[in-house]
Amino acid sequence: MPGLEVLEKLDRRWLFLIMGLLVLEPLMFPLALPLTVTRPVQGFVDAIDKVPDGSTVLMSCDYDPSGIPEMVPMTRTAFRHLLGKNCKVVITVLWPGGPGLVDSVLSEVAREFPDKKYGVDWVNLGYKSGNEAVMVVMGQGIANAFPRDYRGLDSRSLPVMREVRDYASFPLLVNISSGYPGTKEWVQQVQARFHLPMVAGVTAVSAPEYYPYLQSGQIRGLLGGMAGAAEYEKARGEKGSATRGMDAQSLGHLFVAFCILLGNLIRRRPAEARS
Repeated sequence: MPGLEVLEKLDRRWLFLIMGLLVLEPLMFPLALPLTVTRPVQGFVDAIDKVPDGSTVLMSCDYDPSGIPEMVPMTRTAFRHLLGKNCKVVITVLWPGGPGLVDSVLSEVAREFPDKKYGVDWVNLGYKSGNEAVMVVMGQGIANAFPRDYRGLDSRSLPVMREVRDYASFPLLVNISSGYPGTKEWVQQVQARFHLPMVAGVTAVSAPEYYPYLQSGQIRGLLGGMAGAAEYEKARGEKGSATRGMDAQSLGHLFVAFCILLGNLIRRRPAEARS
């Protein structure tokens, strides 16, 4: 077939160009390809929706810049979801490379709510070393574990912290984590010990590890990777970076599958035809 002869001699750089365009276009102009909100993601949404408006929620963002593509979209949407319910949010970070990144993401979202003020409606308590030990100390008093916030302010002096004592002060823990310490440790050290309801957002590669916690009810909802973040955005009626990322990823996967199919067609041609 003449068409297959042309493809056999095609310069591979054309394939790279096509792939680049397929990935770039949806990142700039979201296509909003069909997405189904799965039960774990819906559980995440429902758990936050059921928190009484005006409550104070604990949110732990345990990741560093390596987790930006998956973790940051979850953080944005969850923080926006909570502020939209007039919840006060207390944020902690248990990864040393995370506080600056997390603070910039939170500040970006907070600008969408001009009536919300730092220290009154939300606070970033920053990083504390110690992993599981920090979680245990927080059970004896949040301000004991974080006497100062990320900006160096006395945490006890902040209005948002005046009604916060320990885990009993929160109706829900929202954990966005890309590894250790993270969701597993929060379940083992806090949910199991203090019975604090929680939801989690984790990396796609680690998500299967947490389904037993979801099935047992130890976590109420689960976001798995960029796909989970995109489903969360859809459930919230948003078109954020996760939605754009999934559009690009889907088109890229389709093109790779198409190339594999064409490659197999070319290989099946008789040897005489290829010579």
